Amino acid sequence: MRLKLIYTVIGSLLLIGDLLIAMLPKVIFLISVPQAIAAQSSEISLSKVFPHKKRSLAQFPAYVQYLKQMARQQGISEATIARAFANIYFVQRIVAADRRQPEKRANVNLENYLQKVLPSSRISMAIQQYHNNKHQLDITSKRFGIPVQYIVALWGLESKFGEIQGQEDVIFALVTLSFDGRRELFFSKQLMAALKIMDKGYVSKNQRLKGSWAGAMGQTQFMPISYLQYAINGSGKGQIDIWHNKADVFASIANYLRYEGWQTYLPWGTQVKLPIGFDVGFAGIKKKGKSVEQWKKLGIEVPVMANLALTTQTWLIIPKDPQGRIYLVTDNFRTIMQWNRSYYFSLSVCLMADGIAQQI
Repeated sequence: MRLKLIYTVIGSLLLIGDLLIAMLPKVIFLISVPQAIAAQSSEISLSKVFPHKKRSLAQFPAYVQYLKQMARQQGISEATIARAFANIYFVQRIVAADRRQPEKRANVNLENYLQKVLPSSRISMAIQQYHNNKHQLDITSKRFGIPVQYIVALWGLESKFGEIQGQEDVIFALVTLSFDGRRELFFSKQLMAALKIMDKGYVSKNQRLKGSWAGAMGQTQFMPISYLQYAINGSGKGQIDIWHNKADVFASIANYLRYEGWQTYLPWGTQVKLPIGFDVGFAGIKKKGKSVEQWKKLGIEVPVMANLALTTQTWLIIPKDPQGRIYLVTDNFRTIMQWNRSYYFSLSVCLMADGIAQQI
């Protein structure tokens, strides 16, 4: 009888122990958020710890603590974490800006997009900027094998030649966008990259990272991961300054294009005409490319002045456009799309580069 009682007591204790172990994570989280976070692996998805459908602003402080722990696990110093996250708060205007991106609006087409971002005044400004910076642009072009007009076009379209870089705190912006959840994985990774930029001393210790509402930085509007991968010193003077140093700005743009496979003597593409009844199912940058000769056999009219060899691999793109413009594009256009995966943006870069090349 006594032995049976002992077994019963032991069984009850084991059952209670199992229940306590099962409850332990919740108990720890309630007692101390940082300690609970420290017990979690950085591999655990943020969306699992903070489910999107149940997420509220009341959870923002706990979410920040989780991000801090992720940073620690990636080797970011406590000093950098303290500096980066000091006085952080959820920035509502950044979420509002994310909702009104021009490429996402239903009524946006190539015509009104180009009217907005590529007025004739911007081409004129680009010509002036080229002449003002000709020496450094020519040095950069020769060094990287990138035509100057594309460097100037990307510089002009991204930041209006350095005039519009954004004044948001990049850390605050990325934490806000990550918490908002629309592209949480993307923005949390960009946040870790921004912390590494600060931690490795790529910018001065007294410098806050400033940029757009989306976290794009400097005159190149590089996201933090792009900064780490492509930003390069063009002046030989200390840190890589894409905010103020034009030599670094030009070199970083050119380095990006070279790294992504730019072919120096290859045109970006040309406007073409389709025959009646053409199968538009062939169109798309992700579809299998065809040679210019193959497209011609399908009835596409390619201008003689396009300077595209018959063997050149090309892709057909049909943007939404009231004017019905259609383009045959090369691998260099696809390289521009690595910068920004929008037909509208990439076409604006190429058309601006054409306009510059015609006048310099």
